[in-house]
Amino acid sequence: MATKTVLYQSIGEELNHWDVDVEAASLTRRGSIMLPSKVQYVWAHPSKKFLTVSTSDAPSGNSPDKGKVHRLCAVRIAADGSLALHGDGAPLPSRPIHHCVDRSGNFALSAFNNPSEITVHRINADGTIGAKVEQAVKVDVGVYAHQVTVAPSNRIVVFPARGNDPKDGKAEDPGAVKAYKLDSNGELSNAQNIIGGKNGFDYRPRHVDYHPTKPWLYANIESQNEVHMHRLNAAGDSIEEKPAFAVTSLAHIRDPKLHQTTSAIHVHPNGKFVYTANRADGTVEMNGKKVFAGGENSIAVFAIDQTSGEPIHIQSVDPLTHHVRTFSIDPSGRLLVSASIRDMWTRTGDSVRLAPAAMSVFRIRDDGKLEFARKYGMQLNGKLQWWTGMMGL
Repeated sequence: MATKTVLYQSIGEELNHWDVDVEAASLTRRGSIMLPSKVQYVWAHPSKKFLTVSTSDAPSGNSPDKGKVHRLCAVRIAADGSLALHGDGAPLPSRPIHHCVDRSGNFALSAFNNPSEITVHRINADGTIGAKVEQAVKVDVGVYAHQVTVAPSNRIVVFPARGNDPKDGKAEDPGAVKAYKLDSNGELSNAQNIIGGKNGFDYRPRHVDYHPTKPWLYANIESQNEVHMHRLNAAGDSIEEKPAFAVTSLAHIRDPKLHQTTSAIHVHPNGKFVYTANRADGTVEMNGKKVFAGGENSIAVFAIDQTSGEPIHIQSVDPLTHHVRTFSIDPSGRLLVSASIRDMWTRTGDSVRLAPAAMSVFRIRDDGKLEFARKYGMQLNGKLQWWTGMMGL
């Protein structure tokens, strides 16, 4: 059982350590370490003694700038939550958009978006990053991978390949959720290709999460602002291709003129609720500034029917920031902390003001609803608050 709760937060190349007081719903910054390039994602090893951290100096999205410094690093966690680099890490072929560690703690799997790809590295017994596992089979990686996770059975890897919306005269790239078998040697093989929407069009699967005890998978569909629930089979190695339920993540009707998407999705530790973030970050020119154009920035809360798995919308909460890219729930299920990636100029009457990036802290009530506690403004100095996450030590 966790005796201490910590939050880790990335701003550019810096990974910060915060102590979490769950009872007071407060955060206290303790220290930081620097990574080889900008932090892209962080995943805790099952032992809770190490973090795996993927980094890159490339910009996000489909930029032609591919960068030069892409690494998968191991970070040692001390008893007080402080961090230190652990070993030399491993080079990666391009910008990693996401990564995870399998349930056994033996392998780190990384997803890449530009171009779409997946790699597997061994994790050594001492927690350092080991050799890359050469794959005998080239698996189907789709277009614009956005996440890689291993299902609770540890038998399949789930790999949402988001595709791309049409833009600047370029046609739409269809989306899909890929599933691969994972063997004990870290080798992958094609298992499923789940195509939603209209043969993959109008279907942008971004992230998935799993119910802690039931064979249920929850996916958020980025550009469509939806939450889909899929059932897994009893062995946990196959996903029903058609979602059992599909619901909007928005509190209001989506305005097609505004840039409106989802970001992260997390199931509550008790399995009774699922949360996803909606983000809007479109701008218009005003007084020489790029000012927020409107849209819904919220954390959407769904109660999970414990018989069917249906997600039922019960609340949408304003995180009091713009463009929440990540959020996390503490292991006890009593706190949720959201994080916006950047500052935003906003309009107040005929004037504009800067709304700084922040971490917003919410208490989670017994009914799953969120209650705002406090907000911590961030000085980003032109960098991005790209990732945050809580864990118990």
